[in-house]
This record gives sequence, structure tokens and C-alpha cells, in this order.
Amino acid sequence: MKYYLLTFLIIFSNITSSQQSYIDYLSPYHPVTTSSGMVVTQNHLSSDIGIEILNKGGNAVDAAVAVGFSLAITLPRAGNLGGGGFMLVYMKEKNEIFYIDYRSKSPLNASIDSIFELKGKKIKPSDFKDEMYDTTRYGYKAPAIPGTVAGLLEAHKNFGKLTLEEVLAPAIRQAKNGIKVSYDLEKAIEDTAQLRKDPESLSIYFPNGEAVKENSIFKRPDLEKTLNIIATEGVDGFYKGDIAKSMVMAMNENNGLFTMKDFESYKAQIREPIIGSYRDNLVFTSGPPSGGGITLLTALNILSYFDLAKFKSDSAVTYHLLAEALRRGHNNRSHFVGDPDYFDVPVSQLLSKERTKELAKTIDLKKATKSTVVKPLELTTESRDTTHYSIIDNEGNAVSNTYTLGYSFGSGVTIPGTGILMNNQMNNFAYRYGDKKERGRGASTGNRFEPGKNPMSTMAPTMIFNKEGELMLVTGSPGGSLIPAAILRVITGIIDFDLDIGQATMLPRVHKDWPTTGILYERTVNSDVVRIINKRIGHKMTPEHTMGSTQSIHIKNGVNYGYADLRRPGASVSSQEN
Repeated sequence: MKYYLLTFLIIFSNITSSQQSYIDYLSPYHPVTTSSGMVVTQNHLSSDIGIEILNKGGNAVDAAVAVGFSLAITLPRAGNLGGGGFMLVYMKEKNEIFYIDYRSKSPLNASIDSIFELKGKKIKPSDFKDEMYDTTRYGYKAPAIPGTVAGLLEAHKNFGKLTLEEVLAPAIRQAKNGIKVSYDLEKAIEDTAQLRKDPESLSIYFPNGEAVKENSIFKRPDLEKTLNIIATEGVDGFYKGDIAKSMVMAMNENNGLFTMKDFESYKAQIREPIIGSYRDNLVFTSGPPSGGGITLLTALNILSYFDLAKFKSDSAVTYHLLAEALRRGHNNRSHFVGDPDYFDVPVSQLLSKERTKELAKTIDLKKATKSTVVKPLELTTESRDTTHYSIIDNEGNAVSNTYTLGYSFGSGVTIPGTGILMNNQMNNFAYRYGDKKERGRGASTGNRFEPGKNPMSTMAPTMIFNKEGELMLVTGSPGGSLIPAAILRVITGIIDFDLDIGQATMLPRVHKDWPTTGILYERTVNSDVVRIINKRIGHKMTPEHTMGSTQSIHIKNGVNYGYADLRRPGASVSSQEN
């Protein structure tokens, strides 16, 4: 088992004075405060489930596992049993950080030919057409082998306190009794065309031909059955028993590519997180096959050469520096990230001081970088319907977990009799790798399709430890390629601008990929600042609705301050009573 050992210096502080000085009552964004356990998720029902587990004597990992299964019921567009993701686990007594990789894997018998039905025709990456990608976006060839159940149960096996039956009981109860449908859930279902194309999904989400209605009770007897099997049989019940057989059968009947060998051989992996330093604070985040952590750490490394605190949090210079740092981070990600079991990712070189210094030198405080300075690669589209949650218990153990189905509601395929909605992660491979005309992640050799391989991701569950070695921030976000931008804004808000977690979360966000000189910006950015960045600095400014949805816990002087991002409806902080 791989882990990174933290050596701590324990410091005691005055909690009362911290509470008084931390919260800015001139701000409308007030965090939830407690010195006990806390759960921050995208759904209040699931946040409450996490607290229920903590109150039963479970630790942060038990709560995280319970929340992960609960979100499959309460937030089906992103919470899942049929997807995959990445988790950081911090066990305070052991002073250890663990990184669990449970990314979905491509089927072992898959090939370019079988995926795209080329019928033996030899085709070069340059021959791919955009319309071909619908095969990997929707339907039965879009899913990769799901890793969520393996990942959650791996965490529970190694770090949980309660029995699996105790941990899954609340989610089973939710599936049996049903949840009240929110306005957001009704509209999300109503607007998702791929759900209507699959008979099983249609019957579940569109009873009587219409989307489930707001305030109705949405029961999931299919998921109840599946969860009961997992609770009693564990990981084998999902990957070696009737559930796996049902998935394979459904795929085979619809020209899919799954086999029992895919499930029997699937293992969640405990890897080492990647580590950076920002203003003398240690940053732990996800490494390959995720590229989100490399993007984030590259950006933080670059920003360390600039004194952001000299500028206002919403100044044109601040947005310019954030954008240019992100641009170079995405450059690293797009070129050099892939599944480490298939591709030698040069993490140490990418994050080295020498490389960072050279990248920082290319940034002009007064003008946008020309495309020739950073390698000119284009973007490929990536899903933004992931979800993240952060948890801390009253012993100081913590979990940062991000997982996804890919698109909202994934591939749209639900496995009959199981309630399992399948991902569309086959869409995240670079099928045009090596094509000199194709620029961006779509041409990444490191992320080219291979059987049994993890596709690249931008998920970046993150934990930060202060100069004294104490856990100070647990955070992460959904948002596809926008994830690093969201997390970066929160981190710099806290560390550089000394904001509380509510203020840092609600700072307007910007995103910059490359090679374009443009910046995506949230509409809450001051219009005068937008004009300055556009006209004087030279970035083409393009408005975006929102970027990400960070779910964060800031720990200061023994107090937990939690904030659920307002950018997506239904997010919630739940806390234990002191």
C-alpha cells in the first residue's frame, strides 16, 4: 500500500477568538461553523446521511462511502454506481494521506475497430470525423468499466470503522422509501435527451411519458436491490456476481463490449498523491491518470513567483495572472498526462522549479501571452457533470472525493433490474492521437485509446496543510476542464487574500486553456474589469454561466468552516452538534 507520511507539529489555539475574527459580517456568504464533524456535498439529503453515519460512531471514510452511495439516488446526473473517480483520504492518527484511483477502464476486448464498427477498415487518427464520437458519448459502447463501487469499498475496507451493512443502510432506506423530487432534478431529467433513448432509463425517469415531477416521491426499488447485494456480498457482489452478469448481458444484447473478465480483473488502486507547495503550505492532490492535479499544481507553482496579495482579489491583474497560470497548467496536462500503467508521465519534470521558473518568465503583467509562447493546441470538449464532496470527522480524519458519470446522466443507459446508470468515459480518450492537424487533448499520445486503460481526467480532489503541518483545507469541484480554475480561485482566495471560505468560494472565476488568447469568465466579474482585460491586456473575454461547484471545509484554529458553492442548486453543509 502506497502512502505519503506527514510529520506534524501540534499547535493549540484559541477557538473563540478565531470564530470572532474569521467571519466577515459585511459579506453575504457565511460559512457553517463547528468544531465537530462536517459534510459538504451537492445535495442536502446526502449531506445529512453523512452526518447520520458520523453520529453512529463512523469516521470520515464511513461517511464518505455512505454519501457516495446516497448521491446515486439523490443526484443521479452525477452521483453514481456506474462511473468512477478519485479520492484523497487523510488519517490523522497515522499522519498519512492516501490517494485512491478508481477511474473507469476501457473494456479489455475493445478496439478502435469494434468501438466504431470500422469492419476491418484501416483508419488513421486523422480520418476521424466529429460525428463518429457519438458512439462514445451515448448508448452501449460509451461506458467504460465502472470503478465507483470498487473505490468506495476499497476506502471502507482499509479505513472504515463501521460495518458495510451499517454504512449502506441509509442509502438503502432512501432507495426504498424514495426521495422528494426537487425542481432541479425534474428539470435535469427533462432536459437530458439520452435518457429518453434507453428503454430502461425511460421507464425509470419518465413514468407515464413525462419526467418525474417536483415534490413527487421518487422510489428506486432497483437500486435498493443492488445496494442490498453490495451490503451483504461486498465488492465481489458487484464485480463477480449477478450484478456484473447483468451488466455484461445488457451490453452484449446491445452490441456493447463488456465481458466478465473486465469486472473480475478490475481493482481500485491506492497510489501516491502528487504534492506541491504554495506560500509554504503543502498541497496534496490527484496524480495521473487525472491531469487535474498537474494543472492545478502547475498554476500554483507559477503564481508563487507573483505577489498576488499586492493586488485586489477582483483586479484585472489578478484575473490575468490566474488565466495565464491556468493556461500553462493545461498545456502540461494536454501534452503529458495519461494512465501511468501505460504511459510514463514525467510528473517531477513538469512540476520542477526549473520548468516553473521558465514558464513564469513568459508572463507579462500588462499583456496577454501570444499563442506562440505556449504550444498552440486546441481544446476538446469535456463533461462538466461530475460531483465532489468534502468530509471531516471530530477526530480530524478527512476525505476529499470527486467522481463522475461523464456527461449529465452519463451514457443515458440504465442496466435493467439494477438501477445502475452507466458512464460515457470512453469519450475521454484521444482517438486522434498523433494527428498533426489535430491540436489539444484530442491529439495527446499519452491519452490515446488502449484496451484496459484509464482515460485522462481533470478531477482534482485536494487537501492543503499549513506551515505547521496541520490540515487547513479540504476541497474539490465538478466542472470538467474548468475544475482547476474553480479550485485555484478558492485556494488563492484563502491564502493570498485572507478571505473566509464563503468569500473565497464566491469569488468570480476565470478559465483559460490554450492556445487561444481568450478567457472564459463568470458574469459576476465587474464589467469595468472585463473591459480592461479585453482592451488593455489583450485577452478576448467570453462570458460563461458558472464554473464548477466547490464543496469545501476550511480548518482554522481547530474550527471547521464549511461552505457549499451556490453555483449549483441543492448543495448543503451538514454538521454535527458540538
